[in-house]
Amino acid sequence: MTEFLSRVFALVLVLVVGLTGCSASPTGLTGNYRQDTLTLIESLRGALELPETSPEKAVAQTEARQKINDFVSRYRRDGSLLKLGSFTTMRTALNSLAGHYSSYPNRPVPQKLKNRLEQEFKQVEAALRREA
Repeated sequence: MTEFLSRVFALVLVLVVGLTGCSASPTGLTGNYRQDTLTLIESLRGALELPETSPEKAVAQTEARQKINDFVSRYRRDGSLLKLGSFTTMRTALNSLAGHYSSYPNRPVPQKLKNRLEQEFKQVEAALRREA
């Protein structure tokens, strides 16, 4: 009886691990660079547009940092993206925002940085339209 239970337990464990491994990505990234980039831009714009007095600001900032990390982790080693203008501009924008969040976590994003990020986001969107 104990041998039977241990085999059933092992089978259930294998099924759970297998199904967990096959589930959707927890990062929310689809693997489609163009779509993931546009989604990230919209998410970051939303986080940047929240007023500083908003109670959701801290949560949005934390989510933005996580999304930046997930995006960079997924696409930085893809050699085919390294020569795309949209990728290099997006990486520059993400590095700037992540650097601000790391260095000044309790300070609002300066308007000058917001303006530059918006300009870079528009450049990325234009480059994606040309490259796609």
